[in-house]
Amino acid sequence: MDESGIQRRAPHVVGIDAGGTRTRARLADAATGRTVGEGAGGPGNALSVPEAALVRHLAEALRGAGAHRVPVRAVVAGFAGGGPGGGCERALAALTGAFTAIGAEPPGRIEVRGDAEVAFAAGPGAPADGLVLIAGTGATGARVRGRRVVAAADGDGWLLGDAGSGFWLGREALRAVLRALDGRGPATALAEPVGELCGGLGKERLVGYAYRAHPVRLAELSPLVVAAAEAGDGVAAGLLDRAADELTGTVRALRPVAGEPLVVTGGLLGPRGPLLGRLAERVAELGLRPSPVRDGAGGAVALARTPG
Repeated sequence: MDESGIQRRAPHVVGIDAGGTRTRARLADAATGRTVGEGAGGPGNALSVPEAALVRHLAEALRGAGAHRVPVRAVVAGFAGGGPGGGCERALAALTGAFTAIGAEPPGRIEVRGDAEVAFAAGPGAPADGLVLIAGTGATGARVRGRRVVAAADGDGWLLGDAGSGFWLGREALRAVLRALDGRGPATALAEPVGELCGGLGKERLVGYAYRAHPVRLAELSPLVVAAAEAGDGVAAGLLDRAADELTGTVRALRPVAGEPLVVTGGLLGPRGPLLGRLAERVAELGLRPSPVRDGAGGAVALARTPG
């Protein structure tokens, strides 16, 4: 039998990281963990994404990874909003539906986890105990013991929390521009790019942008804050400092122990993330050193390869 035939018959596992902005799937050899394919789809929050869209986004990611071409023994998926007490049942139903949608038999083992658990498992050496901090569209922190979350901080969503997240930064950027326009705050270089994105710099345009669509859309403004800070704008730099302070507060709430693992991920804290350096400076005082990972898909693969 040729190598390709062996590859087609060899058992595989799938790891999924379904976040607030996109869904990533990784197909890997079950025996070695070697990545065979990767795919991506739309947002995968198990609480806020409509069921039909969630199935579609998962199917896009699975198809892109090639999960319809090979036998899949197990899948572990970490969902934003999919932890205990969250949208676990919705996520499980959507994941089963996604395999059906790509014309594949659902694997015998389908396991739904929170996004924090798969992100932590993506850390160096696939650790079992320590801390994880995620800052992308939303933000959450957790203490993990035995590869399960035993304590969480924030992750309370756009209305009540997610302090230091992309949404938080976008909202604060819009507030800063509004305050600059009516004289309540200092002038900021954020005004021009924020006005351009919102369709105009007038107060009516800015407020309309905030209220016309789902509030999480404000995360689209966060890259503008990063760019303005890099160009020397003090207001934007101050927002990044505040975001890092908020995220450090989330870590503190988990009662860190000096030297324990701290895995960080998300668009703001992953490798070369714009808040990574600021966070590293702050948590150094706690005896911690962040380990940035690209996403949680690799951790989900590691968990899928571990007997359930």
